[in-house]
Amino acid sequence: MSQSNSLSQSHRILFLNTLAFTVCFACWTLNGVLVTFLVDNGIFKWSVVQVGWLLGIPILTGSIMRLPIGILTDKFGGKYVFSILLLLCSIPLFLLPLADSFTMFAILSFFFGMVGTSFAVGIGFTSIWYPKEWQGRALGIFGMGNAGAAITTFLAPSLLNHFSIEDPQNGWKLLPLLYGAALVIIGIIFLIFAKNKKIENQTKTVSQMLGSLKSVRVWRFGAYYFLVFGCFVAYSQWLLPNFMNVYQTSLVMGGLFATMFSLPSGVIRAFGGFLSDKYGARKVMYWVLSSSVILSSLLMIPKMDITTAGPGVMAGKKGIITSVSDTNVKIGDKDFAINQKVEKPIESTIFPTKNSWQEVIVKENQEVKKKELVAKGITAIHFDANMWVYLILVILIGISWGIGKAAVYKHIPEYFPTEVGVVGGMVGMIGGLGGFFGPIIFGYLLTATGIWSSSWIFVLLFSAICLIWMHRTVTKIMNEKQPDLSKVMERKSSK
Repeated sequence: MSQSNSLSQSHRILFLNTLAFTVCFACWTLNGVLVTFLVDNGIFKWSVVQVGWLLGIPILTGSIMRLPIGILTDKFGGKYVFSILLLLCSIPLFLLPLADSFTMFAILSFFFGMVGTSFAVGIGFTSIWYPKEWQGRALGIFGMGNAGAAITTFLAPSLLNHFSIEDPQNGWKLLPLLYGAALVIIGIIFLIFAKNKKIENQTKTVSQMLGSLKSVRVWRFGAYYFLVFGCFVAYSQWLLPNFMNVYQTSLVMGGLFATMFSLPSGVIRAFGGFLSDKYGARKVMYWVLSSSVILSSLLMIPKMDITTAGPGVMAGKKGIITSVSDTNVKIGDKDFAINQKVEKPIESTIFPTKNSWQEVIVKENQEVKKKELVAKGITAIHFDANMWVYLILVILIGISWGIGKAAVYKHIPEYFPTEVGVVGGMVGMIGGLGGFFGPIIFGYLLTATGIWSSSWIFVLLFSAICLIWMHRTVTKIMNEKQPDLSKVMERKSSK
């Protein structure tokens, strides 16, 4: 087969992988919209805790099962693993309309959450079709399937409203049927048109394949992916209540803003693959982690009004207060001007605004000493945390994480060429767990601080940890491998 024909076949497989992953990711995040709709419309009387579990169960399943699915992909090839996964996961979606209790809904959510493992299948099946110089771009294009989350948050609410016009109580049942049908159609297409391929001469046992997980490098990549993917998934769910509570947006507008975060982050992943191929994944990760530190440090500043001590007025000499008014205090024959509070209209501004004034704390005929406080100073600082600036920063950090997702997976086929499914599954599992635990961590921080922006403090600290860990790794290798470091850095990263 000529190189052009081979590349053409690779592109076809890439298209099928990306299409299947997009549909799977849309199904994986279905509960975020569906459960919220069911509770808001009183169809099910689930508690806040139960809702939290129903949102998290599919994410958890799709995360913890990525490793075994990745092993199966390396062992048997992606065509059959992906096709069977798509067809089997359609079954719980077809059964979901029959769910009449929390337990049944949770069990079916557990099983259709398996579509989240499609990432581990696609990563292994895509990388095996492309040469080293194409790995970053190919995996980046495949990762654009993350945009499936944006498809669900954007289209599913409108579909639910439309389906419920004639039958408000049961109209929602058409949505999981629609998603299940999409999985069946894509599964059949994949089975017919995809060509199977697996690692040649793969004779390793499962225990030998798992041996690569002993490398610290795998866990370092997992930490990066916990940030760039796990936090992406977490904020895809967290931003809606954030906008509604902090900026009092409507449900529709909050959902639109959440889509503006998730859609570019998914689509930009292909560009991240291109950058990783051109400049190297290590350099791209430096950009990503540094920008994550900077942007999260800006996002963590809350919307606030602070009243604190300001510049006051002190007596210049010992004496008796001879006159007191709102604008003036007289000590002996010397006058001291008092700044009055000026009521300023509250406006939406980008930068903090301040208002300072003074209040007299002495009385007429009172004796004061030199340097004694005559009028206390008060300063009020107002920071509006402008919604549009906040939205732009959120979009920017989402784009940064999207580029980072491609850079992390650019490393894997280079360092672990015969265990892409296993290592990719493990790294994906760690990242997926970030999507599960992220909202839980954010919730505890919100409860402890009472501040919605406290979630960004966690992002800032974790971004800094990843950046320091990577820099220490690079510095160690620079000290060991000079002067040929520049040629081998990508292949000789620290363990």
